[in-house]
Amino acid sequence: MYDQSKLSELIRFARIDAGATVIDVYPGDGDWTRVFSEIVGPEGRVDSFVPAEVAHFKNDPLGLMRRLAKEPGRDNVEAVSADLVAMPQVTRPADVLWLHLFYHDLHTALIQARGATAADFNRAVYERLKPGGCYVIVDHAAALGAGTSEAQSLHRIEPASVRKEVEAAGFVLDAESTLLANKDDPHTIKVFDPAIKGKTDRFAYRFVKP
Repeated sequence: MYDQSKLSELIRFARIDAGATVIDVYPGDGDWTRVFSEIVGPEGRVDSFVPAEVAHFKNDPLGLMRRLAKEPGRDNVEAVSADLVAMPQVTRPADVLWLHLFYHDLHTALIQARGATAADFNRAVYERLKPGGCYVIVDHAAALGAGTSEAQSLHRIEPASVRKEVEAAGFVLDAESTLLANKDDPHTIKVFDPAIKGKTDRFAYRFVKP
């Protein structure tokens, strides 16, 4: 999805280093899990967390991660699954929790059907991170003033809404990045539209647990 320079910068932004414990939430095909596995090395750990809310998908996301964890050199990876709000019960205390293009889904019917809310999940993240740990969120930006209203329809969310919700859980904003910004994104079309797919205006926040 990203060229090597952007990938490297995102890793630096997330503060993922050798020996770290990382939770990769909703890992998809496992691309980030593999990247993190290489970076943290044999002394680190990667919990590839598949929310139970999406575990029923036809592509068998949990099965994919279990197979990934059996790949050569992936001894530091474990595939785990639970309801989003129960994430702390199946993961290790972490240095970094990584949430890539998923935060907006916390405001969709699919995720909320099992009782999860953004507030509940943010509190779960706070519980699971070590003091000084980083909560890193990358997502598709919605237009100014949209708040969370387009999370379901366009799969976008206003950055200010994310910041407000995460800070309400006790986190402190440590840094933000415009690395993935795209001023030519009209913010009015779904992120899967061929006209913008892969090129959406994206924001990146790094929050810290005090």
